Amino acid sequence: MKEYDFVVIGSGIAGLSFALKAAKHGSIAVITKRKGADTNTAWAQGGIACVMSDEDSFELHVRDTLEAGAGLCDEKVVRTIVTEGPARIQELVDFGLQFDERQTIGQREFDLAKEGGHSKRRILHVRDATGKEIEGILLRELGRSRSGGIDLLENHMAVDLITAAKLGFAVEDRCLGVYVLDEKTGEVETIRSDCIVLATGGCGKVYLYTTNPDIATGDGVAMGWRAGAAIANMEFMQFHPTCLFHPEAKSFLISEAVRGEGGILRNRRGEDFMKRYASRGSLAPRDIVARAIDAEIKRSGAKCVFLDITHKSPEFIRERFPHIYETCLRFGIDISKQPIPVVPAAHYQCGGVKTDVNGATSLRGLYAIGEAACTGLHGANRLASNSLLEGLVVAHRAAAAVLEGQRHAHPAGKIALPEWESGNVQDVDELVVIYHNWDEIRRLMWDYVGIVRTDKRLQRASARLRNLQREIREFYWNFKVSVDLLELRNLATVAALIVDSALSRQESRGLHYTLDYPEMEDRQFKHETLLTR
Repeated sequence: MKEYDFVVIGSGIAGLSFALKAAKHGSIAVITKRKGADTNTAWAQGGIACVMSDEDSFELHVRDTLEAGAGLCDEKVVRTIVTEGPARIQELVDFGLQFDERQTIGQREFDLAKEGGHSKRRILHVRDATGKEIEGILLRELGRSRSGGIDLLENHMAVDLITAAKLGFAVEDRCLGVYVLDEKTGEVETIRSDCIVLATGGCGKVYLYTTNPDIATGDGVAMGWRAGAAIANMEFMQFHPTCLFHPEAKSFLISEAVRGEGGILRNRRGEDFMKRYASRGSLAPRDIVARAIDAEIKRSGAKCVFLDITHKSPEFIRERFPHIYETCLRFGIDISKQPIPVVPAAHYQCGGVKTDVNGATSLRGLYAIGEAACTGLHGANRLASNSLLEGLVVAHRAAAAVLEGQRHAHPAGKIALPEWESGNVQDVDELVVIYHNWDEIRRLMWDYVGIVRTDKRLQRASARLRNLQREIREFYWNFKVSVDLLELRNLATVAALIVDSALSRQESRGLHYTLDYPEMEDRQFKHETLLTR
């Protein structure tokens, strides 16, 4: 059995930020099921929203966040994250991250972008590959710190959390450790720690079409749920309005920054249709834009709409969006001369394991940060580029809270943890069963639990998911665990949580829109959809 002072599951911006701070105070393991750079963070194109100019203010950023969140944001949390943002940005700059700058009279300053829902330019970016640059910087810093007690366990997948309740102890329930699959050996290891941090990202792969990488299977939320942690607001799944529509393109996002720089959404007749749906037009918040595109596609029978930025100079487009320009060009689309075909796709999980602004969950010893957590920042709809900011700020606060708690903790006897027992299981004989179930979950979620919902569709999804979960449980207990099987198990769990949450919210608000209850219902105001075991 291995033992660490801290265990972080996930290697994105939140997990690595926590690890770098906590490593100064104890041993730490960072567990990631692929390579360290295989994260949602690395796919983030747009940037980090933060007040960094005299034309902007904390109050404006708070207002924009609250407005996007449709009445469900925790204002105190919003203010904390917004006001502490600049200090966390400075830490990235001190690490050597070079955000894009522009020359002004007498000085250089950050080249701040604007995205949908923002009233001011406040998006720090590194061209259109901000997340990749941040991930690289943090992994480099982690590499420099590894001699000081950080173990980066790549190709290791967390199976389940170990809790006092699961072990049958009649004491206050708490997290004691985690079982982890070493993908190379196929063996499950037992890792003990009094502090487990879930930083596993979101669950975009629960839907058929998503902008997320393949690793986004909701592992942290599913593990937290099985361990007994409270889950909040899972009905609020954000669909990014503009995913590249091309038969050979997989999950390629067209950043909201393209609309921020003047890109216009047009239908197949070339009309600027967004003016019919929102006063801000193409710069409306994501939930409004995604529903408008969905409605436009259904109304016209078209397969997609088009994002047009051809009115900008080719030089500007190539310099501002080099990654998007080159990628589209590989698919035969010159975005400086022709509009980009786009459709909505699942993008960001606004709900998650319920935490406070320090990342603490309802289960002692368990923390959740980043997209896996629900702090109250995003409410019913995340404001663009607030997620990387949240990851930085909450990771910093979680590290401080954990260390403060350790200083005041009373020493207690260690509970012996049982080793993993595989029992009399066999190797998986038919992988087609896993792949079929995976495909069925993603298709039913897309068809029944998408941008526009109804109770009838949700109930159908719920019934089928219960059957699938029974099949998967039987498979799980009769065969050796594998990454594919564990991800399928987690996907089914998270899909059921989304459906249960959606059925319990009988109104339309933010990202949750249902034809059965098309209006916001403030008279029966429900601040959060809370699921507990």
